[in-house]
Amino acid sequence: MMDRLMQIVALIEMSISCAVMVIWLIEKIFQVSMPLSARIILLILFGNLFFWPLGLFMELPIAAYVRGVTGDLSIVSMLLLWSTLLPSNKPNPIAFKVAVAIVAISFYPLALGLGMFDPYTWGYGSIGFLIGVLVFAVICGLANWNKGVWIIAIAIIAWTLHWHESANLWDYLLDPFLGIWAIGSIVNSFRLKRRERAQSGYLFRAG
Repeated sequence: MMDRLMQIVALIEMSISCAVMVIWLIEKIFQVSMPLSARIILLILFGNLFFWPLGLFMELPIAAYVRGVTGDLSIVSMLLLWSTLLPSNKPNPIAFKVAVAIVAISFYPLALGLGMFDPYTWGYGSIGFLIGVLVFAVICGLANWNKGVWIIAIAIIAWTLHWHESANLWDYLLDPFLGIWAIGSIVNSFRLKRRERAQSGYLFRAG
């Protein structure tokens, strides 16, 4: 019974995440910013589309197929994605993206067997690792990024409650998509800054 409930929760989370991605793509493609009411309506429509089996050649919901390919998103990744629906959502600090990118670049090669130790084992109740995560949350608070504090706090609570199938804290904090997003955002930020400098140099060039 508990396993079935966890599967349903996981499908609901994936359906919402897929719906949010579709809404984000619609806004990016058509260069529009929809009001919150319109986003909620589309979230309900697309969320149901991804959650319920459509029949035909698909025996499972679309979200189940997506989850089969991607696996469960981390709580941090999921909440960052969902927060894009909020009208008051602000860009995430570049320092957070740099931290995530560094952790991802360091973590995944070691977790996949490159090196003599596996940091993934820290996620199974390591007090030192948990303290490190809490310290990072405190730093987010001192940097006045309250959203980051809440996201990390919810991730730790979800891990404590064994919300997902995994019992490893890493799986609640990090996933490959979060690392790719962080690295891509950093590269894009540098690209935009270079473009701004080039345009500024062109505008103020003598003659």
